[in-house]
Amino acid sequence: MVNWVQVVREHFVARLATNAGLRQHVVAVDDEAGTGTVLSFWLPEHKIIARSGATAADQREKHTTSRHAVVLLHGFAGDGLMTWGFQVGALAGCGYDVYVPDLVHFGGSTSQSPDRSVAFQARCLAAALRKLGVGEGCTVVGFSYGGFVAFEMAAAHQALVGSVVVSGADVAYTSAMNDAMLERFGAGTLAELLLPESVARLRSLFSDAMYKKLWFPERLLSDFLKVMYANRQERKEMLEKLVMMDKQESAPVFQQNILMLWGEDDDFFPIENAKMLKEKLGEKAMLRSISKAGHLAQLERPCVYNHCLKEFLATISPEP
Repeated sequence: MVNWVQVVREHFVARLATNAGLRQHVVAVDDEAGTGTVLSFWLPEHKIIARSGATAADQREKHTTSRHAVVLLHGFAGDGLMTWGFQVGALAGCGYDVYVPDLVHFGGSTSQSPDRSVAFQARCLAAALRKLGVGEGCTVVGFSYGGFVAFEMAAAHQALVGSVVVSGADVAYTSAMNDAMLERFGAGTLAELLLPESVARLRSLFSDAMYKKLWFPERLLSDFLKVMYANRQERKEMLEKLVMMDKQESAPVFQQNILMLWGEDDDFFPIENAKMLKEKLGEKAMLRSISKAGHLAQLERPCVYNHCLKEFLATISPEP
């Protein structure tokens, strides 16, 4: 039976990426433990080294002439391309090198490592980006879970990450935040909320995440569950690892410029939380809100989201 979500992904969303000059590519991440970590990317076609073999000098020349790199990190209810399909063309069209990875245990990215931490995701991404020749000072854009990974990358890989854009996330996800979120949505655990097992729960999740309460056919939601919710055990462990004990520590001191790009009606990470986070981050952080948008601002109001994102990029990168 045809899976319509798979059809949309392969014949519409993927075409948005290919029309923007991106191609799919996999990167094996080297590590001492030999965990066989492989990350799947959509990245600029000109960045894929020809199989005929370029010399090291050729590769270095390519790297030094690179345009500003923008890395887009997805959240929990989808993969890279399904999350950022409306952004790739807008950014590539402005001359940026756009990289859209699938995080480990999402899409085409796999690993045998038992590590489920945000730090592990950040290490793998940093290693893969360096292997792809991404130079210093790239911009990492993170949505929801990807936002936590973006902050971790900024803290741990300061030379690689020159600026950060975050939507619907925080520097750390504390048990107090978790308790408040579960109470808001009437869920017992994060996995119950973010890893729905039925059409009814998925419908409720989308309703909670969006400003406009759209109706989706049951067949489409059923197909979405089949395509987007593989590796449930690994993802459940990732959610458990995400929750940290409450700490009275201040936020890390980031050297990078940070744009917090928020849906005004985000019920998962309310705008009030974003304002408090901005105060903790200090003068390096800027908060911009998008009206009539919830947690999925980049999908609900892509034109506004893209405009804000491009304005920020223009301030921190040279003209592509």
